[in-house]
Amino acid sequence: MQYKDLAVNPVSVIIQLIGVKWKILIIKELLKSEMRFTKLREKLGCTAKVLTKCLRELEEDGLIIREEYETQPPKVEYYLTDIGYTLRPVIESMEKWGKEYKRLRKLMERMK
Repeated sequence: MQYKDLAVNPVSVIIQLIGVKWKILIIKELLKSEMRFTKLREKLGCTAKVLTKCLRELEEDGLIIREEYETQPPKVEYYLTDIGYTLRPVIESMEKWGKEYKRLRKLMERMK
């Protein structure tokens, strides 16, 4: 996505870039360490087609890098760019909010 295609509203920008469930989870995994395609797929449990599409889009948006190694068999690893790493507080905040939401929902259901 080019700069000119980004939404005006800052919240809409982040939704444009990582609004798909799988993209957020890919970034969350890559915050831990670089990973190969098969490892990401194993951790996330998504189809190869969906993972490929999301990885390509994240790469086009400058959030991840696809590193190819000239080995036999070929080896490809994905890792976050410096811009990608700036999403750490966003992901951590989402994780914290999700835990709190689940806790509050559980309390509300007990009160019924």
